[in-house]
Amino acid sequence: MKQKTSVRRLDLGYFVRPASETGHHEPRVEPVLAYLVRREEGLLLFDTGIGAGDAETEAHYRPRRRPLADALAAAGVSHADITLVTNCHLHFDHCGGNPSFAGRPIVVQSTELATARRGGYTIDALVDFPGVRYEETDGEAELWPGVRIIPTPGHTDGHQSLVVRQPDGTVVLAGQAHDFASHFASDDLARRAALDGHAAPLPAYRPWLERLLGFDPRRVLFAHDSSVWEPGADG
Repeated sequence: MKQKTSVRRLDLGYFVRPASETGHHEPRVEPVLAYLVRREEGLLLFDTGIGAGDAETEAHYRPRRRPLADALAAAGVSHADITLVTNCHLHFDHCGGNPSFAGRPIVVQSTELATARRGGYTIDALVDFPGVRYEETDGEAELWPGVRIIPTPGHTDGHQSLVVRQPDGTVVLAGQAHDFASHFASDDLARRAALDGHAAPLPAYRPWLERLLGFDPRRVLFAHDSSVWEPGADG
């Protein structure tokens, strides 16, 4: 019998990235997206939204939060229904709801957790809180059959993505491995050009891209972009 699997996007608000970080002359408003993975083994939540920052962080990013409880309720579930939590990384806009899952396992790369615990990286209260229960991994890990963590360092050294196999094709939850679907598409084309033997110079791409694309994903979803990457008709 095939596993019953679904992936649902959760809208957890947005923040305003200042012009100093966009590379342009204007700020950019970016969504904050999490994903609910429904399986026979339970419910997995990938990212938990924007945490409460200090005054400087709040003024810098001007976040507008949607309560995680509201987003889960719209999906027909509650905090109590979540079996497993994982974050692509531990910046405050990805792990903000973690303290509400005390006692529930939170899967994290050891590198990411060590970096977060050194301080000056994120909001400390979102990392270590009463009842926190981390399950650390070093590299790839199969969480459930057909659900696999893949290290995708770059944005942070301990960044990770989630590969979810479904009957209608594999979904990759890429977090902030790329900021935008168009960036993922550009790297995919750079890889294709290299494989085709196109003459240098060619743009570089992350070495883990080969691993992600090896799962033949039908969709790749992101944390700060509502757009979805899909392969070409012959992909």
